[in-house]
Formats: sequence, structure tokens, C-alpha cells
Amino acid sequence: MTYEEIVDKVKKRLTDVKDKDLSGFLAIQVNITGEGEGAFYVEVKDGKLSVEPYEYNDRQAKVIMDSKNFLKLMDGKLDPVFAFTTGKLKIEGSVEKVLEFSKLL
Repeated sequence: MTYEEIVDKVKKRLTDVKDKDLSGFLAIQVNITGEGEGAFYVEVKDGKLSVEPYEYNDRQAKVIMDSKNFLKLMDGKLDPVFAFTTGKLKIEGSVEKVLEFSKLL
């Protein structure tokens, strides 16, 4: 899967979330390694959700995963806690904010 396809999949997955009541602030950057390598961010701000194919310098956390494991995580085939404890998911920054992000997915 290409980088663009991964970002599109995240956008489509989070379309339903846009209709829900979003509060607070969340800024997570996702760095995909391996096939489909690239970075994008998910931001919740002022009740709006954005997914953009750019790095986010003022992020609260960065998630680093290879594309295969990230897609498994999105499809519910990989538990985020298991992925983190086995090293398939790396986090830089706030683990709490990453858990909020995983609930959106």
C-alpha cells in the first residue's frame, strides 16, 4: 500500500468521528516506515478533526510503526498495547494522547 493510500484510509476511517462531539486538543504525528513510508498528522482542535499528509512540529506525541502493523492496528487485528510492549509500535511523547488517538481509530 502506498503512503497516499494509507493517509486516505485514515481519513475515511475518521470520517465518522467528524460527526461526533470532539472536544479538547489532540495532535498526533504518525510516521510510517517501510512500504508506504511517510508522515502525517491527526489533529483535534476547536471541535474539528483534521488528517493531513505533513509533519506536525507542535505535536503532543509521535507514533512510529511499519505500514503492515499500522494497517493491522487500524483493522483491529493488532492490539495497541501488545504492539507497544512488543516493539511494533514506538511512541515519542505523551502515551496518554496516543491512547486517545487509538480510540478514534
